[in-house]
Amino acid sequence: MKVTVVGAGAVGASCAEYIAIKDFTSEVVLLDIKEGYAEGKAMDLMQTASLNGFDTKITGTTNDYSKTAGSDIAVITSGIPRKPGMTREELIGINAGIVKTVAENLLKHSPNTIIIVVSNPMDTMTYLVHKATDLPKERIIGMGGALDSARFKYRLAEALEAPISDIDGMVIGGHSDKGMVPLIAHATRNSIKVSEFLDEEKMDWVVQETKVGGATLTKLLGTSAWYAPGAAVSSLVQAIACDQKKMFPCSTYLEGEYGLQDICIGVPVILGKNGIEKVVEIELSDAEKAKLTESAQGVSNTNGLLEV
Repeated sequence: MKVTVVGAGAVGASCAEYIAIKDFTSEVVLLDIKEGYAEGKAMDLMQTASLNGFDTKITGTTNDYSKTAGSDIAVITSGIPRKPGMTREELIGINAGIVKTVAENLLKHSPNTIIIVVSNPMDTMTYLVHKATDLPKERIIGMGGALDSARFKYRLAEALEAPISDIDGMVIGGHSDKGMVPLIAHATRNSIKVSEFLDEEKMDWVVQETKVGGATLTKLLGTSAWYAPGAAVSSLVQAIACDQKKMFPCSTYLEGEYGLQDICIGVPVILGKNGIEKVVEIELSDAEKAKLTESAQGVSNTNGLLEV
């Protein structure tokens, strides 16, 4: 099992670290365009192997895609990160060209790879990979929902003053401050709905804090977050590599599911060795359906800015 991570910045390096530490794959390749950068990150990470108890081999390369040949899974984190005050959508002009080129280069050397897209605006970049390649849709996955759901659970645990292992919840819709649809009515603490513990005002607070979770961190850090995105990616990669059949909300190409067509947006899916093995259609309330439809319209508007 070989995994490539394109982009050795904070997010990419975090992806490589969490994948390696979980020790389920034989090799992780880090690739970056900056001379020596991926090699340095890979060496630094390999020097933690004896301390963290993993045997995964991590190698780095400067823009040499031949080193990525035979990758089972490839993660695209390339592009410019957000700065304070920026929306994810504002990154489209620069990142679209980068992501398209990266996908094409990866497929030259790994035609059977499964691609996980992290670059923002994530739903539109996932759609771009779908339109720019001949890959079947199950092999193109947008990461956003897994990250947004982790942030949702963090805020729920905070509001409930509960251990996070007690919490379950999911965010669907677009990976944007306005597009996220945290399914608060479905969220539970140890199988009991959170509405049993939280009043309407507190639940609204959880939803709003979840939706601006990335922007909150960007304001504090001065750039995009990296630990939670890296952990989210590693969970998706492990689910595929180990054929776990786990359910995550991921951005996937829809052809009528949830009443949506020709769009990549976050919905629950089952991940296994073939990538997206099934789109799970759950029953939504009228209000949730309306929010998902509104979110999809926002994603479609951003997709309209693409030159595919």
